[in-house]
Amino acid sequence: MKFEQLNINEKIKSTLAKNDLSQLTKIQELCFEPITQKKDVVALAQTGSGKTLAFALPILDHLSNNEIRKKAKIKVLVLTPTRELALQVGTVFSSYGKSFNKNFKVASLIGNDNIGNQLLYIQKGCDVVIATPGRLLDIIDKGQINLSHIEYFILDEADKMLNDGFKDELDLILKELPKNRQNLFFSATYNDKIENIIKTITNEYTFIKANEELNVSNINQRAIEVNKEKRNELLKVLLKKHKYKKMLVFVATQRQTDNLAYKFKKSGYNAQSFHGNLDQIDRNYTLDDFKNQNINILFCTDLASRGLHIDDVDCVVNFDLPRSPHDYIHRIGRTARAGKSGDAITFVTLENEEHFKLIQKKCHLDIQIETINGLERSGEIVSATKGKAPIKGKRKSKKDKLRELKKENNEI
Repeated sequence: MKFEQLNINEKIKSTLAKNDLSQLTKIQELCFEPITQKKDVVALAQTGSGKTLAFALPILDHLSNNEIRKKAKIKVLVLTPTRELALQVGTVFSSYGKSFNKNFKVASLIGNDNIGNQLLYIQKGCDVVIATPGRLLDIIDKGQINLSHIEYFILDEADKMLNDGFKDELDLILKELPKNRQNLFFSATYNDKIENIIKTITNEYTFIKANEELNVSNINQRAIEVNKEKRNELLKVLLKKHKYKKMLVFVATQRQTDNLAYKFKKSGYNAQSFHGNLDQIDRNYTLDDFKNQNINILFCTDLASRGLHIDDVDCVVNFDLPRSPHDYIHRIGRTARAGKSGDAITFVTLENEEHFKLIQKKCHLDIQIETINGLERSGEIVSATKGKAPIKGKRKSKKDKLRELKKENNEI
């Protein structure tokens, strides 16, 4: 189906055309009617399938019919798990919203950004708020945001947030929203835990599954055996041979991304690290430099495996394996986008080979493990051992802090 066939605001159609968008993706086509009909929706689709426009278009079309006021009231709240995704979703709403209302305002409320500027922007009035849960709760705690006019509540990458223990924060946010609203949940995966949480929010919803599995036919998946201490050397061999212009290298820890970026920069490579502990301004600059090829190698955590739109990544490297098979798919899906081809290379060590076999089994893959001359692996495969269950920390949660604050104010 083509966008020009939709019964939506002509100015929005014009902006779509200017962005060279003509054909709806499957998730966009399936979601348009039920969202327009004001139904609650749970939509399941892979990363990179166009989920943002799937909910943004029908919402923006509805808002385009509203009376334009001098001071806007927040009608849309979108929650995302990461700051980068919040900024990307905000850009979509802003660019299409301004096509029909030059004063259309979108606020992105994210951590590690100046909260004073965010509060000032909200107080001036805005139509849409895109937020990460922690920062939104900080602002709710200050009593500086009015969410009583919300018409649309959206959880983007719902599985990521709910699996990360977001439920307590979600309960606090929901208390601030009007009961009469439309709930939209967009997710790459779905399980009983997520379903049970959604049912506490809405009992009646339309379930949509876009049966578009990630197309890996354009991805050249490779697995190379290597001793753990030789991975840096192997990476340099691959870079020398293939001359990759944009390479994402996934590693396990934030400290490791910094260490690897430092070592490779010292060796003359245009490399940088990217992880959640960086200041937001540094994260933005780093992403822009990578997109513009001022950086050729980005050492990153799984922060970069979802939601980020980066064109023309020609190689993804699993320097360390992801924890789950789903994350493997999300990682390699950063390359070979928009019909292009790309490489996905996994380093298989003695310590992770058993886990790699599990990933292959769960993802229905059959990747033969290669050997590179001069970097042959030696030693015996290490059998996985199950660690002890984690011990819950004693630090107060935001929920506990808010409860204490309300008690002090005699609110409960």
